[in-house]
Amino acid sequence: MFLRRYHIAILVTGILSVLALLAWNSRASSKVNGVSFVAPSRYIDQKIMAPILDVKANWTAITPYAFSSGNTSEVVYGHNPNWWGEGKTGSIATISYAKALGLKVMLKPHVWVRGQGWAGDFQLDTDGEWDSWGTSYSDYILTFAKIADSLDVEMLCIGTEYRKSTTLRPDIWRQLIRDVKKIYRGKVVYAANWDNYENIEFWDQLDYIGIDAYFPLSTRKSPNLADLNSKWGATKNNIETFSKKWDKPVLFTEFGYQSIDYVSDGHWNYDQDTLHVNLQNQVTAYQAVFDTFWEESWFHGGFLWKWHSHHEKAGGPNNKRFTPQNKPAQKTISDWYGRY
Repeated sequence: MFLRRYHIAILVTGILSVLALLAWNSRASSKVNGVSFVAPSRYIDQKIMAPILDVKANWTAITPYAFSSGNTSEVVYGHNPNWWGEGKTGSIATISYAKALGLKVMLKPHVWVRGQGWAGDFQLDTDGEWDSWGTSYSDYILTFAKIADSLDVEMLCIGTEYRKSTTLRPDIWRQLIRDVKKIYRGKVVYAANWDNYENIEFWDQLDYIGIDAYFPLSTRKSPNLADLNSKWGATKNNIETFSKKWDKPVLFTEFGYQSIDYVSDGHWNYDQDTLHVNLQNQVTAYQAVFDTFWEESWFHGGFLWKWHSHHEKAGGPNNKRFTPQNKPAQKTISDWYGRY
């Protein structure tokens, strides 16, 4: 049934896809102007992804989630029938849709730790537990590396924000990269948390220095553009120096801002329910990122966090969350993405 619906969707939107592909290929881009596409819970067809083109994006990140439990070594994936887009079938379909629309793809497997959420604090106690985790995690990544290679996916991200395992067990990651490159021919990146990229030891084996760029910049309730551009200065210099040290370009594997007060002070420091909607803050924060980085040759672009399916229902003027959809920031992003 899925294959029948999938092929019908492709046929129905085929003309649109071809026209979009021809138009998009006519605009050479020197940057990765990407969106992080939120995996939908139910089946979608290709036309649901088409609004990504309206923001002038040329890449999208597809994220098949896996799950771990704190202090256990098993990584579980592909067993959630209630969330279509996070499994193998949904990932394959959305990759195919994106490529038919002329978008390049980063496949970005991502682990959610039950009871913690963030993988950054994930830690095990013994060598045996770490070895078991390495085997289980590698199975997950290599499964999607094979899918990525079979679909000519342009980039594969091998991990996201594992702040402790990357520094405590770098050999596991080095072996994983070697194994990935045996079966996958595209670009390979890792997504380091903003406060951990300088501690990673295996950038030499990767094509990019990947950073999830949620750097705290200003404690002001509503920082202005001059303030944020100034605050970015030292951080930008550090990143550029690091890029030159490793002779690797930098990619923001995630970047983005909520539309709230205190937008640049670290979203983890606040309960967003206690803050007011502030659409201009989101605009200013995005503008500062583009002002600071997008014209630098050592910087190769990034993937904004995040973009939902069913665009007409996403975001909007009363929405505090990260998506820029149907908010003033969408135009700011479109203007900048359209330049590069």
